[in-house]
Amino acid sequence: MIMANTERIKKIAILGSTGSIGTQTLEIVRANPDLQVLALSAGGNVDLLEKQIREFKPVLAGVWSEEGAADLRSRVADLPVKIVSGMDGLLEIATLDAVEVLVTAIVGMIGIRPTIAAIEAGKDIALANKETLVCAGHIIMPLAEKCGVSILPVDSEHSAIFQSLNGEPADKIEKILLTASGGPFRGKTREELAGMQVEDALKHPNWSMGRKITIDSSTLVNKGLEVMEAKWLFGVDLDRIEVVVHPQSIIHSAVQFVDGAIMAQLGAPDMKLPIQYALYYPDRRPMDGKRVNFFELGQMTFEKPNTEVFTGLALAYEAAKTGGSLPTVYNAANEKAVELFLNKKISYLQITELIEACMKAHRVIENPSVEEILTSEKEAYDYILSR
Repeated sequence: MIMANTERIKKIAILGSTGSIGTQTLEIVRANPDLQVLALSAGGNVDLLEKQIREFKPVLAGVWSEEGAADLRSRVADLPVKIVSGMDGLLEIATLDAVEVLVTAIVGMIGIRPTIAAIEAGKDIALANKETLVCAGHIIMPLAEKCGVSILPVDSEHSAIFQSLNGEPADKIEKILLTASGGPFRGKTREELAGMQVEDALKHPNWSMGRKITIDSSTLVNKGLEVMEAKWLFGVDLDRIEVVVHPQSIIHSAVQFVDGAIMAQLGAPDMKLPIQYALYYPDRRPMDGKRVNFFELGQMTFEKPNTEVFTGLALAYEAAKTGGSLPTVYNAANEKAVELFLNKKISYLQITELIEACMKAHRVIENPSVEEILTSEKEAYDYILSR
């Protein structure tokens, strides 16, 4: 007797499909025939997006510039796919009727509006866009609750916290232990950091990530952004979020409860695990990949972050405590400073110096709207470029 295949197909869309998280999400789709990609978007990598369209056959795809979209239309004219562009295109992808989960792997504050639109359209969010919560957590989290949708973290650290909380009441959290590898410059002095070049900062010891996030990891700004995200995702005060440097990157984060028990999620450094967990939550699926061997590992070590050397983390706590529009300025100043550093226009230590200068110059808006968030972003950019 032949049994009918009753496996339900889960339909997803990916914003930022040609980046690190986007391409790894598509690796998971390749390995799981019950996932179907209905829509894809890319910033400007038309070559790779065309290949993805031909392989995954979405009904909708977007490129940021209309010029890029026109190029893509001509390339895939033989396929039944609609090509869109700009913010209108991202909003169309985010609200596509049949999509159940939107993977927000897009980089920058450009991800805020599509995420809001997707939530309002009833889509669950597999969240990899930090800026959404860092800058607009006060808008996003109440909206998700109102619309009855899930915000499923894709960051390895936030996924680890999410998994550690599984079955535990959130009001029993005593402390969140947010782990950090320490990046390529762990243990260095400010004098040593002064001479670091782009090539040095891009050599992450454990993780394979995009260029911008790898620089952010080296400055600990990335950890600062994750502290802000954790505050919104898990409803925990900043003084109960502790950053722990764990160079082996085996414990991805942990939760300490009111009775002193600590629940942690461990695994090999592989972003596909948190991506897959978000796509299938609450289910767990088999996944190929490296496993942790405790006998080979031998030991795990832990250190306090040095916030006097890595001032980006201290500045993040300051921005988060003040709140309002200041986290947006922190994030925007870092984006522009990292861009300048990658283009070899400023030195390594100037990244956090520019963040601090922008924060000091900013007049904080207490409860900013999306428009005010985007205005604060532009003001930070303009401030840096005017110096």
